Amino acid sequence: MPSFDTVCEPNMVDVKNAVENTAKEIGTRFDFKGTSANIELKDKDVILFGDADFQLQQVEDILRAKLTKRNVDARYLDVGDVQKIGGDKVKQVAKVREGIESEQAKKIVKVLKDSKMKVQASIQGDSVRVTGAKRDDLQAAMALIKKEIDDIPLTFNNFRD
Repeated sequence: MPSFDTVCEPNMVDVKNAVENTAKEIGTRFDFKGTSANIELKDKDVILFGDADFQLQQVEDILRAKLTKRNVDARYLDVGDVQKIGGDKVKQVAKVREGIESEQAKKIVKVLKDSKMKVQASIQGDSVRVTGAKRDDLQAAMALIKKEIDDIPLTFNNFRD
């Protein structure tokens, strides 16, 4: 039976490149000279450093612009609270989302069941597998999911015919 998986997976290579380009731009911009503004990537966490909240906001804006330029949805970033790290320095941790949370997965399954389409959805770990008898039904299900679920960036892979 034809099927596909609905997942929430960013391209980590593009995320890494966006973080590196942001660090390079911070190093060359005049308004960041002599400040502690910096950005780094550790596993799935992007850590922003700065002297003040305003500076963190500027670093985040640069990062979002670089991500957009690399066709990575900015909704993959789950930005945390600003933390003081001594003196007048602050940091902020932005987690890179990966995987669909159970609440979102249940919402996707519910949307598909309520649509009365001839497809079945099942939650498999951090993805949702959708199966159907016809390829056209699956493509309609993809369109419906993209239209209804807009708070997380979803991609579709493992399309089997």
